[in-house]
Amino acid sequence: MNKLKNKLDQIPALPGIYKMLDSTGRIIYVGKSKCLKKRVHSYFTKAPKQAKIEKMIFFIADIDYTVTDTHLEACLLECQLIKEIKPYFNTQMKNDRKYFYLKINNADRSQLLSIVLEREVDTFGPFRDKQLIQSLMAALTHLYPLVSNDNSYDFAYHPLPVTLHRADFMATQKSLQQIFSDDLKLQNFINQLQQCMAGESAQFNYERATTYRDLIKSLTYITHLLHDFKRLITSELVLKIPVGDGEKLFFISKGKIVLKKHFPILTQPELAAFLDAGSRLTASRTTAWDEKTAMDFQTILFSEIQSLPDEWILKQINFPECLGHNEKRLQF
Repeated sequence: MNKLKNKLDQIPALPGIYKMLDSTGRIIYVGKSKCLKKRVHSYFTKAPKQAKIEKMIFFIADIDYTVTDTHLEACLLECQLIKEIKPYFNTQMKNDRKYFYLKINNADRSQLLSIVLEREVDTFGPFRDKQLIQSLMAALTHLYPLVSNDNSYDFAYHPLPVTLHRADFMATQKSLQQIFSDDLKLQNFINQLQQCMAGESAQFNYERATTYRDLIKSLTYITHLLHDFKRLITSELVLKIPVGDGEKLFFISKGKIVLKKHFPILTQPELAAFLDAGSRLTASRTTAWDEKTAMDFQTILFSEIQSLPDEWILKQINFPECLGHNEKRLQF
């Protein structure tokens, strides 16, 4: 116990990752924090804790840690270590093989949408939240047939799903392909659902309003993963993040950091040289990244970039024109 207390006293108030080890030296948990000292000490206070944490504390015999310059690097390192080590008490990011795809079926009229584990023709994803996607699939059946009409869709709510004739099946299939492929069409559909939800609520049809609400939640999740992430993995950008003794630059291409460098004082020639080096590394990249494995890393990048002040994002190219401030922020 004295050894553990001494280790706790040594942990700095800096960003990084920490590893909890058992008496055999095995890593049983990996975590990250903007402030290692505060986070690790929180495990050993008398405040109420989750049952999993209470159980884990019993096995902790030692603590190891690694300081990083930025919270972004701590998050990415945590993800990498969890995938490599698969610690017993970590649950998230440990098994990306479970991620799945949403598939538009071509022949089965009784099931327009299904879940598959690998990418096929007319599949979208990968996704993690199976319960949410299953809820989406079930809720959509109450709106079939779903027919495209210029920039909107014709549909009606059916308390019980209807049997689709061939023409309705093909029209609905086409509409789903549009909605999942085109972010503007998806947003237009969400806007229609919001109007329907408001109308049903005003008429006290709460069951129908709940169906529309759940659809909006599910489709917003899909928008985030299909289209916001797509912008990330088709863009190049440079981040300039202040650190304790200067600034750190990150060159991000196709959802991955290809170059990073610390500068005590960043000059314009150094910035230009960094951009040139990052561009050359990007041009020489040939290895494809498994999209299921990449998903957790891209989630981290996306979340961190969204939280950064605009002035910390120096370079942004290869993304389409957009209209509003919020859309622009999503597209970096």
